[in-house]
Amino acid sequence: MYKNLQMETLEQIKTLTEELTANTTKFFTGNKSAGTRARKNAQEVIALFKNLRKEIVEAKKSEKQD
Repeated sequence: MYKNLQMETLEQIKTLTEELTANTTKFFTGNKSAGTRARKNAQEVIALFKNLRKEIVEAKKSEKQD
């Protein structure tokens, strides 16, 4: 169960990181509205990293109980 959650979270992180890269590149080449999207992507990635950390801690705890 936890492995599927972690892999799903990792895929979401990967997708958002790709979007963040694209939006950041667009921003630095003159597209100012891409900066807003890049900041939003960055916040979403931070939230996903926090979720991934929680998932890993929970999985580690459940392994100890088994």
